[in-house]
Amino acid sequence: MSLIATLARLEAVESGRAQAAATVRHRHLTERPLVFVPLITAGEAGAPLGALVGTDRDAPRLLVVPQPRDRDLRFAFLAELADVVLPYIDSYADVVEAAERNETDPETGKRVKVEVELCADAPQLIVPSRSGIEFVRLLGRSMRFRRTAEQDPEAPHPAPPRVPLLGRWLTHYGERARVPGSALLLALTDVLSRHWATGQSSLEDQHLGALLAWIDPPDGESGAAAALHAELRRDSRGQLVCPPAGPATDPAFDNTLLAPAIERYDRARTALAAAEDGIEADDRLGALTAAEREIHALVASVTRPTWDAVWRGLDLLRTLPEGAHATDRWTRDRWSFTGHRDRITAGEPPQPRRDDAVTAANKLATREREQARLEAQEALDDPLVMAGRRLAGEAFAGEVTDVVMAYSEGKRPSPRPLVTVRTEDRPHLGERAKVYRSLGGKPQAAEFVGYEGAYEDGGTADGSVAVVLRIVDKMGRGKEPETGSVPEKGDLVCFTLFEHEQRGGAKLPDPEETPWTHGGPPGEPDAVPLPDPVTEEDVL
Repeated sequence: MSLIATLARLEAVESGRAQAAATVRHRHLTERPLVFVPLITAGEAGAPLGALVGTDRDAPRLLVVPQPRDRDLRFAFLAELADVVLPYIDSYADVVEAAERNETDPETGKRVKVEVELCADAPQLIVPSRSGIEFVRLLGRSMRFRRTAEQDPEAPHPAPPRVPLLGRWLTHYGERARVPGSALLLALTDVLSRHWATGQSSLEDQHLGALLAWIDPPDGESGAAAALHAELRRDSRGQLVCPPAGPATDPAFDNTLLAPAIERYDRARTALAAAEDGIEADDRLGALTAAEREIHALVASVTRPTWDAVWRGLDLLRTLPEGAHATDRWTRDRWSFTGHRDRITAGEPPQPRRDDAVTAANKLATREREQARLEAQEALDDPLVMAGRRLAGEAFAGEVTDVVMAYSEGKRPSPRPLVTVRTEDRPHLGERAKVYRSLGGKPQAAEFVGYEGAYEDGGTADGSVAVVLRIVDKMGRGKEPETGSVPEKGDLVCFTLFEHEQRGGAKLPDPEETPWTHGGPPGEPDAVPLPDPVTEEDVL
């Protein structure tokens, strides 16, 4: 946690209200996101109890599993969920625009630009909390390998084709959510806590009701008191007024209301199966319908407050202007969505249960690169985030006090102007360290030359330091720098010690060329060492 974040939390405790941790919104929000509020059975994460899902805040679709232990009812729930989510995804898959992408020419081996289709927008899924993302990944894993009647006519429980298709999409969204800065699948608690600092712990911030109570408390009430009420306040029946943000349920709800309702449903279903005539069957069908409606009402009562809280949180986020680089990250999400759409259209098999060595290494490298890129872009977009980097000695800002034109040595001298920046920050600059500033959206590099001032480190009596930098690029090809490419005396500038763009790593071999030691083809049989023989010492 940065010093700025720590100070913001302390101020939140003192003032009783969450403090801004950002001045812009660092995640893209679409105009029509799909909100998904899941609910699971206590003690069995893979058994869904119900969900509220939809794009209309006033008309959510309620899906309920009256008996979570019944496999047929769970499969019907998944089919209903696919009926809601897949049309939403398909509505974005067909609207495309022309885009250019670099690809390797198979004949020449050179990188060339080709024109391809890129989806003009992408569907966005919003879940209440981080555990909702894990549930989406779990659903995807349990659905994408389901066999359909066309694939296996003898399958005991064939699934409709839309069920494994939804599983592939949920798996892709769950994997994409692990990429820093991605906005295809967002946990609202994570996004809110990124932009506001509360006076509670990060774990407590995962309770959506408590988090919103700190950010937007009721009139005349402090955030701490409102958050405590959101977590603990109960009604006359002993039920939480603000249920947890799913997918977990409250034990008091499970024991007092849900378990008896499911028991009544089971008795009604057993009685209906044992009915002997039509009149008796009609009566018992009415009892079963009433029991099912009761469970629907119970699920709606614990999911609707979270549903309303999600939309309230989205309204709060939309009050912040979007960061400049959020659109670029969303464009990469659109490429990811388009690529998965193309893989499904081409008939490729579902994602494997376990990645091979090359795929796993590429995913890890991508996440590390995107994490560094996200941290750099957030600092460039947000002065408050940049202030934290400045306090950490990773950036400095100040006024240009002197500019001396200099040139490199050689047959064709290039401009290498010396710029002196007076700053009150304390950057961790070493000999010939590289620093960067944003120039027209592109990073301009400079080299640290030394300090200029009364003391050894360039310090002065007022506590500021004079940093001398040598500009090394982005000045054009002429003998004289292009206009605006070199700071002028009196300009306010900000330089960072971190790079603005991340470099790609070394190219990994293709999966078929991966050595057997890393999960690739074994090659010659003699190349694979045989295991040691079992001895008496190996047997306990």
